[in-house]
Amino acid sequence: MAKSELIAKLTEHYPQLIAKDVEVAVTTILEGMFTSLVNGRFIEIRGFRSFDNNQRPARTGRNPKPGESVPVSEKCVPHFKPGRAMRERVTAQQQSCYRVGQIMNSQHCQWFQLPMVPT
Repeated sequence: MAKSELIAKLTEHYPQLIAKDVEVAVTTILEGMFTSLVNGRFIEIRGFRSFDNNQRPARTGRNPKPGESVPVSEKCVPHFKPGRAMRERVTAQQQSCYRVGQIMNSQHCQWFQLPMVPT
């Protein structure tokens, strides 16, 4: 879901709110999360997810075209870890889709015939 889709869904769900106010609220929350991560702080939204920074050490990479070794410097990357409730809901949804012969896509479950249903 894109930021604009989130704003549209919230505006649709709460018609008393003005779209511009919802946009400001969503942008403010996301900017606060970005600022926290930039400052090296941990973010946790219980039952949903947590964000943290992972420190990756320097290493030797490979340029695929000429095949030569390239030094890759140390870097800090954001890390996402889903919460237990989120993992359980997604797993349950995927398993129920497989049980009835469906596959998940970004919009909804679509019916189709699976050649082999996982057990």
